[in-house]
Amino acid sequence: MESDSKICAIIPARGGSRGIPRKNIVQVNGKPLIAYSIEHALNSERIDRVIVSTDDPEISEVAKGFGAEVPFERPAELAQDHVLDWPVFAHALAWLRSHEGYEPSVIVHLRPTAPIRLPGQIDEAISLLISSPAADSVRSVSIPNQHPYRMFSIAKSGFLQPLLDTPHDEPYLLRRQDLPSVYWYNCVIDVTRTTTIYGQKSMTGKRITPYIIDGKWVVDIDSEEDLILAESKMRFYSHQF
Repeated sequence: MESDSKICAIIPARGGSRGIPRKNIVQVNGKPLIAYSIEHALNSERIDRVIVSTDDPEISEVAKGFGAEVPFERPAELAQDHVLDWPVFAHALAWLRSHEGYEPSVIVHLRPTAPIRLPGQIDEAISLLISSPAADSVRSVSIPNQHPYRMFSIAKSGFLQPLLDTPHDEPYLLRRQDLPSVYWYNCVIDVTRTTTIYGQKSMTGKRITPYIIDGKWVVDIDSEEDLILAESKMRFYSHQF
């Protein structure tokens, strides 16, 4: 991939939400939640366009007010609870190609529910994909607070059983320093080749390069408690944004 690739950020923001009504435009430290992801994208040195995909007129107006483009209205059938990311992004790309003849080679997926990103992180993730020709995508990950070796399910017998099948008889008793390194997908930054979305009908493909973020920065807002946590972190670490 050439360094002058067209790079487009797409921020999906439907109007409906269950945990927090009108979540994508709820006020967080004095701004609508979606404003943070728009500003992060606009401050990128690599992103050419910042587009919001929404079905909601109010979200559309807020997004435009903070500098994003909203060139189309997302169809209602793509704004339901059960709809995953891929059809939303496939629709956006198809619309841009058919109506504008615009075909970016790299898509940056920024969820509005992640209002904390450090300066430079988006561009680092983009550069990571561009410099990794074998990769289908890049996803941000973090080291989890709890290790999956210490997680259980409850069998039909009612007894605990280790969640994972491991080489160890009692993986949950391993010392912390003996636990293998694992990472969880934190939903902060995704960077995907358009060919992955089209050709594999996937937002990630099979070959995913990790972009590791310190978990202390990660907040994915899904509840009122998450809002409080986000505001607290943003105030505490404000000197680093």
